[in-house]
Amino acid sequence: MIQTEHLSALFVEVADTLVDDFDLVMFLQSLTRHVAVVSEASAVGLMLADQHGELRFMAASNESGEMLELLQLQTHEGPCLDCFVSGECVVDAQLAGAVGRERWPVFAPAALAAGFSAAHAFPMRLRETIIGTINAFSTEGAVLAEDERRVVQGLADIATIAILQERSIARAEALSEQLQRALDSRIVIEQAKGALSRTAGVTVDEAFEILRARARSKRQRLVEVAAEVLERS
Repeated sequence: MIQTEHLSALFVEVADTLVDDFDLVMFLQSLTRHVAVVSEASAVGLMLADQHGELRFMAASNESGEMLELLQLQTHEGPCLDCFVSGECVVDAQLAGAVGRERWPVFAPAALAAGFSAAHAFPMRLRETIIGTINAFSTEGAVLAEDERRVVQGLADIATIAILQERSIARAEALSEQLQRALDSRIVIEQAKGALSRTAGVTVDEAFEILRARARSKRQRLVEVAAEVLERS
């Protein structure tokens, strides 16, 4: 069942894209968590295409989501890549049914071994161009209802609008430049999560929460706080 209160919270965050200090990385990270709640998925990931048109990991609701996204990139197969290439949703893909077939011969068994049984992928569209995908994974083979599919696709569209808001794009080339900056920021944040996890003796997810709390309290961008952590370490 769709949680109306979480949708309301998401729309409030979307409104924040109009302010000057909008943090794209933090916004997309929060978006994956909203999608997880709406779809009741165990893990959600988000990929964006870089300036060369290659998918790269951008955000995830938890470590499992990140692991599944990176696994697809490493194996060059999976629902997210199919969605990106075709521009069509991949919904209710049962991973057990893919085992032993030509579809995802490496990814499907690995995801099953990690405890996941179903996958859904939704395109992030700019007219005819796909700039990324939002992907949800379930440990219980859950089937998305039609209204849930529409909401998740709507969230993917909202994310695309946030990325492509008019004030951030003065010319067509600015799209790839902005996405590349966001992807580069993601690398710094991932490194800082690992460093903080080791030094503080916490999990990677907990390390991210610490970084996010510092960014909010200091009114800094997440990547700036991450860079400070790396400098100290």
